[in-house]
Amino acid sequence: MAEKQEEPSNAQNGEPDNAEEGEGKKKKVKREDLPPFEIVTGERLPAIFFKFQFRNVEYSSGRNKTFLCYVVETQGKEAATSRGYLEDEHAAAHAEMAFFNSILPKCQAGARHDVTWYVSSSPCVTCAQRICEALRKDKGLRLTIMVGRLFMWEEPEMQAALRGMKEAGCKLRIMKPQDFEYVWKNFVEPEEGEEAKSFVPWEDIQENFQYYEEKLAEILH
Repeated sequence: MAEKQEEPSNAQNGEPDNAEEGEGKKKKVKREDLPPFEIVTGERLPAIFFKFQFRNVEYSSGRNKTFLCYVVETQGKEAATSRGYLEDEHAAAHAEMAFFNSILPKCQAGARHDVTWYVSSSPCVTCAQRICEALRKDKGLRLTIMVGRLFMWEEPEMQAALRGMKEAGCKLRIMKPQDFEYVWKNFVEPEEGEEAKSFVPWEDIQENFQYYEEKLAEILH
């Protein structure tokens, strides 16, 4: 497994370092002015966010956000597909909550929705409970969650929450290297001057996937 990561620089968090002046500095100040529970939405996230936040390390030091990329396939009077991403600050409103509060209500009422999430880490206990409630309430909702890392999986309360999601009908999976590549191609902004750059897996991506897959299997068994 990867060794514990050092605290990231501003650049690793997707924020400009202090050395950057001008427009970059203004953007940093603007982000700091946002409340800690601000939900950011969009179609594609910056590559620097993906490379740091989605990396499936064992120790998630400095990774205090949740990035949720979603695909909603609606089967109703009119078939439709929508996609995008949500980002939070791990404070009052989490990305999972934001999806149910702001994204799903915009979809056709009464239709079947096949939803797939690609999330940097698995839901917290509170979000897991909200997911269970949504699945039990809306029989037309099908949810598959692909996660890069397991959040606080050693805690008994978290393990119970993950099992509860499975019992409620949620399909929970660990992201394979191919899933990270899918997110890279479909949800990440091309880096400047490198529009055709392909996904480059990190050294321990397969090893870490197998580690988390084994842990999840043990929990859900």
